[in-house]
Amino acid sequence: MKKTTKTLTALLTAALLAVSAGCAGNTQTTTTTATTPAPAATTEDTEAPENEQPEETAGTMLDVDAESGETQTTEPEPDTVIGEAPDEVRIAALKGPTAMGMVQLIDNSMTDETSLYTCTIYAAPDELTPLIIKGEVDVACIPANLASVLYNKTDGAIETIGINTLGVLYIVENGTENVNSIADLKGKTVYASGQGSTPEYALKYLLTQNGIDPETDVTIEWKSEHAECLTAITGEQGGIAMLPQPFVTTAMMKTEGIRVALDLTKEWDALDNGSAMLTGVTIARKEFIDAYPDVLAQFLADYKASVDFVTSDTDAAAALIGKEEINIIPEAVAKKALPACNIVLITGNEMKDKLSGYLNVLFDADAKSVGGKLPGEDFYYVG
Repeated sequence: MKKTTKTLTALLTAALLAVSAGCAGNTQTTTTTATTPAPAATTEDTEAPENEQPEETAGTMLDVDAESGETQTTEPEPDTVIGEAPDEVRIAALKGPTAMGMVQLIDNSMTDETSLYTCTIYAAPDELTPLIIKGEVDVACIPANLASVLYNKTDGAIETIGINTLGVLYIVENGTENVNSIADLKGKTVYASGQGSTPEYALKYLLTQNGIDPETDVTIEWKSEHAECLTAITGEQGGIAMLPQPFVTTAMMKTEGIRVALDLTKEWDALDNGSAMLTGVTIARKEFIDAYPDVLAQFLADYKASVDFVTSDTDAAAALIGKEEINIIPEAVAKKALPACNIVLITGNEMKDKLSGYLNVLFDADAKSVGGKLPGEDFYYVG
């Protein structure tokens, strides 16, 4: 076998050199495929059995180098490059600061026919949660603790790519001035929404840290949406509600006498626990991140541009927020509320440090607030 192969190689080399000899001074290496007919064998020991010929595999070319006579394998170029960009990037946000921060991106997605982004705004987290679990959205802006819950529920199928909103929760009071500290909430009824997400756990944590049992010392009446809390407080003298911006501003514009009694971000900071209150984060499907890293990078750049626009040009941002096709909140409300909405886009290691500290505080207070256990390192996308 070795003798046969060497002889065949020598014959092939001789034939090729003979052809190239006619080109005077030409020393360029050329190749020819192994399917070129070999010179006829003249002795029995040079005949290679048919099953001993070099085998070709599907999609592979076997080449013979003209100078060395060695067989070389060349892989063909793929016909197309798969996975460069998806047909669309499905983005979801909640009505409020998270959607307000990306309003320029949302508007561009509606006016630019080449945009990959498809944006949908939802009224409450429970509308969005099943879509995330089923993988029907690629990117979503949700409450900070809900991101941890969904990470645990989906076995790590999502990652946090940024913090989009810092503290925006306030205690407001209608027509009275009975609440001037967390301790003053003892024995009171507080209207609130966001049960099972950041507002509930932040409020209960603050109550507990101030010596109030949230189960027995105060009545928390949960509503499905912030708008319901707003309706409840505007119709009740002395009513108390926990509301986020921009609903605080809406309440104050609708009903004379409503005032901000407590800024819960300041109350959190006063505990000096080494963490900061966070409201919202932006998450993405891990499969999406892995498949389209360049698209994700472009999204984050576009999102950052939108946040910069919203925080630097209140009037123009408010006009988009109140635009009929977007309609997050009325323009007049947005103009007054934006400075108090704490809209940001914090990414990378800074995001990881702030979010992990916040989730640790919630976990120590109530493990179920973060889904029973703290998320792993792969929960934090740091680029």
